[in-house]
Amino acid sequence: MPPKRKSAEKEVPVYRRVLLKLSGEALMGRRASGIDPDIAAGVSAQIAEVAKLGVQLGVVVGGGNIFRGIEAGAQGIDRTVADHMGMLATVINSLALQSALERDGVVTRVMTAIEMREVAEPYIHRRAVRHLEKGRVVIFAGGTGNPYFTTDTAATLRAAEIKAEVLLKATKVDGVFDQDPVRNPKAVRFRHIAYTDVLTRNLKVMDATAISLCRDNAIPIVVFNLQVPGNIRRVICGQPVGTRVGGAT
Repeated sequence: MPPKRKSAEKEVPVYRRVLLKLSGEALMGRRASGIDPDIAAGVSAQIAEVAKLGVQLGVVVGGGNIFRGIEAGAQGIDRTVADHMGMLATVINSLALQSALERDGVVTRVMTAIEMREVAEPYIHRRAVRHLEKGRVVIFAGGTGNPYFTTDTAATLRAAEIKAEVLLKATKVDGVFDQDPVRNPKAVRFRHIAYTDVLTRNLKVMDATAISLCRDNAIPIVVFNLQVPGNIRRVICGQPVGTRVGGAT
């Protein structure tokens, strides 16, 4: 009899608990604004395959595809009001992502920093951790609940609170470059870069507050291209995807 073929080796995650940061723009595809259902479904499929690996996953979604507080503030709307409007936009995106995930059979909870019990749970740290331990994907909406803070900072704060082992920053490019890769095709991608170098070079990976918070809490950041299907799984399984900020080389 011919020898039996060995089954494909199962991928093993190298992280137990992860915080994924998605920009609002990641959900709009090629639209000028709003949410592209096909894009949301694609993101959901990537998250679902990670959830099946047993990884505890928290997600923070921005609101820039609907409303951006900083830009509105510059146009004359009071900055505090504008930022609260931006926080509400993150709730809309979070509910859309929750709907897509539940269609894929993933149990989720949306937790908001601004209380709105009719649509989501209020953010309570211990409850969030309990959801993660039960295998539910937790989507953190409403930013930090305070104006003058970005969703990057909110993601870093939640990562620290839930003791995430890594923060995944999903973008439209393949990692962190020494120059804008859209404007300069010869830009060089870093495989690893220190927090301090990101700050001193002003590389715009995340805002300075978020980078500093990650540095102070020793939370590594992996910046990668969300538009490549399967990249979330690859990063979580330790494959050399994107750029690692901080942590061991």
